[in-house]
Amino acid sequence: MRIGIDVRCFFGGRQTGVEEYAANLLKNIFKEDKQNEYVLFFNAFKESKADFDWIKDYPNVKLKTFRFPNKLLNFLFWYFRYPQADKMIGGVDLFFMPNMSFIALSSETKLILSMHDLSFEYFPETFSWKRRVWHWVLNPKSLCKRAETILAVSESTKTDLIGKYGISEDKIQVVYNGISEKFKKIDRNNPELLEIKDRYNLPFNFIFFLGTFEPRKNIIGIVKAYEWLRKNVPKNFDRYKLVIAGSRGWKSGEIIKAIRKSEFRDDIMLLNFIKEDDKVFFYNLASVFVYPSFFEGFGIPPLEAMKSGLNVVASNNSSLPETVGSGGILVDADRPDEIAIAIKELALNKGIGDKIQKEKNRQIQKFSWAKSARKFLKIIDDTSC
Repeated sequence: MRIGIDVRCFFGGRQTGVEEYAANLLKNIFKEDKQNEYVLFFNAFKESKADFDWIKDYPNVKLKTFRFPNKLLNFLFWYFRYPQADKMIGGVDLFFMPNMSFIALSSETKLILSMHDLSFEYFPETFSWKRRVWHWVLNPKSLCKRAETILAVSESTKTDLIGKYGISEDKIQVVYNGISEKFKKIDRNNPELLEIKDRYNLPFNFIFFLGTFEPRKNIIGIVKAYEWLRKNVPKNFDRYKLVIAGSRGWKSGEIIKAIRKSEFRDDIMLLNFIKEDDKVFFYNLASVFVYPSFFEGFGIPPLEAMKSGLNVVASNNSSLPETVGSGGILVDADRPDEIAIAIKELALNKGIGDKIQKEKNRQIQKFSWAKSARKFLKIIDDTSC
């Protein structure tokens, strides 16, 4: 079978959530499958930072690169339904899109589409007007209707697709994200821990958040929870700092402005960038990981933290009860005081952390990229029949 894969999500060369998903899933698929032929569809008019050297390890994988201006190609796909991407790469039996985008395909080519979440439908106010226009023009509902099979990254996303778009349950398959094996508990005597602490000038005790600076992540709620702790449990929490790390997203300026107005701003540390290989050390150095997002299609950072041995506070909404489960404490994202109390219990009550450790280990066993790849291969076998 000949399978086309849209890899335009790698264009920026950044380790975004979608890019990380695509890279991990594809590498595991190619390791597992030596029979089918894969053709990667990539387009970049300008110089791209995308690195495809890794595909040289897989003789049944080829890259086809085109040099159209992206906006022009998207317009042609959207308005003229031409050129057809599957024909551009020499014809395929199936075409897989790890993320929704503009596309045109021959009617006989079956489409498999990954859907990560419908946050843009449920929380449009947390997206810029440009992004909202992009979603409106793209018409994700129509793209989902066109797909032969949809891969939902969680049961929560599957439920949203059925309820919001009226997609038949039969054509949606839940294929979880995995967690990289690089996330693990590190020996406290490992010299790299001290090296990372010094390099980033990290405090000895800190509450940690990692994610995009945008309204949906509820960073202001984290700051309010931290302020509650400092005011209500001053004896114990004077020694705890708050470290907020991640890339800058929409309305990040408003979030940073709110942080700088906090009376505890001198104890709140903002980091723009953490190297991918350094994340595991942050998880091992932190006291508690907090992730009270308003909406998540899956929520990878809490699982990375759990796999690294860190105790987690997360929201009790969308997919987070499904992914974090009993391996963390789930709270109401709209209640900073509830977030604060959960942080306090995990930071100060060792017994609670020890109690959920077994649940944490059981929960993270559910998620691996190898399992996801095997499920994907089963799905394409069934789809091709």
